[in-house]
Amino acid sequence: MTKYNILVIGGGPAGVTLAKMLGKKEKVAVIRPEDFSMIYCAMPYAVEGLMELEKTFKKDEIVTDAGADLIRSKAIHVDFDNKIVTLESKDIVEYDKLIIATGAQPFIPPIKGADLKGVSGFKTEKDMRFVIESSQYGIKSALVVGAGAIGIELALSLRKLGLNVELVDMASSLLPNLVDPEMSEPIYEEIVRTGIHVHLNARVDELVGKEYVQQVKLSNGKVIHFDTFEDCNVTNVEQYRGLVVFATGMKPVVELFQNTGLEIGRDGIIIDNKMQSNIEDVYAVGDCAQFHSGITNEILSGKLATNAVPMAKVLGFNLLGQDRTYKGFYNGAATKVGDYYVGGTGLSEAHAEKSGFKVAVTYSEVTTKFPIMPTAKKVSMKLIFDKVTKRVLGGQVVSQEPVTDKIDILTLAIQNNFVLEQLTELSYSSQPYQSYYPAANLIVLAAEDALKKIS
Repeated sequence: MTKYNILVIGGGPAGVTLAKMLGKKEKVAVIRPEDFSMIYCAMPYAVEGLMELEKTFKKDEIVTDAGADLIRSKAIHVDFDNKIVTLESKDIVEYDKLIIATGAQPFIPPIKGADLKGVSGFKTEKDMRFVIESSQYGIKSALVVGAGAIGIELALSLRKLGLNVELVDMASSLLPNLVDPEMSEPIYEEIVRTGIHVHLNARVDELVGKEYVQQVKLSNGKVIHFDTFEDCNVTNVEQYRGLVVFATGMKPVVELFQNTGLEIGRDGIIIDNKMQSNIEDVYAVGDCAQFHSGITNEILSGKLATNAVPMAKVLGFNLLGQDRTYKGFYNGAATKVGDYYVGGTGLSEAHAEKSGFKVAVTYSEVTTKFPIMPTAKKVSMKLIFDKVTKRVLGGQVVSQEPVTDKIDILTLAIQNNFVLEQLTELSYSSQPYQSYYPAANLIVLAAEDALKKIS
């Protein structure tokens, strides 16, 4: 029986971060049942063929070169009282401190036909291989459920492979958790331009077929048929007609800890701002943990690697003797849709109103370079704020060039409770190939306009 000072269950972004921080300072092990730790956000691009699927695998050396042990097995039982973890290999591992970083998995709703062949989530290596192999076998049709970032990226990748693609979402607009409806309008036009068929305000009610999916029934009464086709490499054309991929959301992987005394909420393991659970010496980080908004303090889903890594860092620094706290989720994120880059952070307009703020919004628009430069593209921003306190609550940016730099500035402002006047004081840089004229800045313009509206 081997004993570790720190034992991590889970080899995703949070687990890797902890190994890198602690591996050469403590006796650390990471338990990972999967063959590889994945670069999840690159998976749609591997499907498209922009890279070999192996490029989405993180090397084991990221953990081992950091000084931590990598245990390639699955944890099947945890004894919190005796600080023991039993592995699928029958080995037993002891720990002083346990960190749970088991992540999340795709949520496939319990609808009729969900167990048919040809149905998948999209998070694991197995999911990715299934989608790639399906397209290579000659499948001509695919339906992607969920018009969030991953769903749209996957739909576009499948379309580029020549498949007939249907995209379904219950919301009334695309990217509903990232940008507001009016900001998503160019995204909708871009997706339709590619030939993808979009079904909004609709959900999948039933998947129909004997063994494989043959029809998809939507709540709006539409029926999508996976018709037979010629020149198919699949032996049984009548059965294997199309692919259904759910990218509708993630649920925490916490089944191992049910009925153990560990407090688990609707969205994961309950922790405090130091990642401590209700059990002494047991912590949770990343997608398996439940935490709150850094703006409203309400329980909020934050299933992003860009949340998991900072959570792991707070815990790692504390285990090294510091005293840090995690402030909450702001959910700054971005995606690429065809020729457009899209990002959002903080609260949407509707979310801010629902949370009780006196909401007002403003917009700004400049170009990504000096307008006189031949490659200048438009960049548009929406700023969401409280018109009473002038507090910045959220921001969204759409452009034909990358937007993450602007989203990060807005997130920093929201994290630090900036008011509009502070945004107008932003000291910014300017250069013909990289920004608008020195006389104006996208964020400053929005803040100045906001102040005019409430003055």
